[in-house]
Amino acid sequence: MKSSNIGGQAVLEGIMMRNGGKYSVAVRKTDGEIAVDVQEYRSVIPWKLPLKIPFIRGIFNFVDSLVLGMKTLMYSASFFEEEEENNMTAEQAAKQQRQDRIFMNITVVASMFVAIALFMVLPYFLSSFVERYTSSRTAMTIFEGVIRVVIFLIYIFLISKTKDIKRTFMYHGAEHKCINCIEHGLELNVENVRKSSKQHKRCGTSFLFFVMVVSIIFCFFITAESQVARVLIRIALLPLIAGVSYEIIRLAGNSDNFLINLLSQPGMWVQNMTTKEPDDEMIEVGIRAVEEVFDWRAWQKENL
Repeated sequence: MKSSNIGGQAVLEGIMMRNGGKYSVAVRKTDGEIAVDVQEYRSVIPWKLPLKIPFIRGIFNFVDSLVLGMKTLMYSASFFEEEEENNMTAEQAAKQQRQDRIFMNITVVASMFVAIALFMVLPYFLSSFVERYTSSRTAMTIFEGVIRVVIFLIYIFLISKTKDIKRTFMYHGAEHKCINCIEHGLELNVENVRKSSKQHKRCGTSFLFFVMVVSIIFCFFITAESQVARVLIRIALLPLIAGVSYEIIRLAGNSDNFLINLLSQPGMWVQNMTTKEPDDEMIEVGIRAVEEVFDWRAWQKENL
């Protein structure tokens, strides 16, 4: 299987697909129509060089993904706020758009702080309870990593129980199925997509899982005595951890090597929680999002 390098994300009642310099967002509206928005992709990073350097590019791509993900999520949500917006004047609508942009920026920053506190800082302090039973730094680091993974899995499990997130996870499954359908040389239609896998090695869920695992390895090398210093070093290492994890997921997406596939399995298992089987209408949305930015027929002809 060859990687098409197309990637995406589930949004509210829809799917975003990105291919090179373009991305599309397809949303199933309440009237059953599929609305599509196609835009040029512009990185939040003004320099092109950092986006090409191994281990550095992963840091900037992660930030890009957060910003683009929030932007497309707000676009999809706008279809379910249209009635309220229709009652606004042009000035009120413009003001609302400015407020939405500010809210998006605040949300991205706040999400990063919450993620750091929940998945990096909290596991460290919880792991400190084992100090009374062992003085082994190795044991404490492994225990911290286990706690981090457990918190991650519990978090995913809890949010998957909400109705809106469950439907979003179904669209996530449709996104993966569309990409797998293309990369396995099948014609992109509802029938073929339906029978394709809802798991994919380049998934963001797998990336986050690798972040958890890679962080365990990096934490072995933190030898500071002060608790404050240990926490600050963990936070400071996050960009490097993200960069390494990105290279692993990039390698996994472009390789069918047995060892790579084996290392990818834990992340693929976690995807069983973040992807659900979609219905045919969701698959149609995924197909529409793909075809707006990707000539899959030409790609299959050249690569398969």
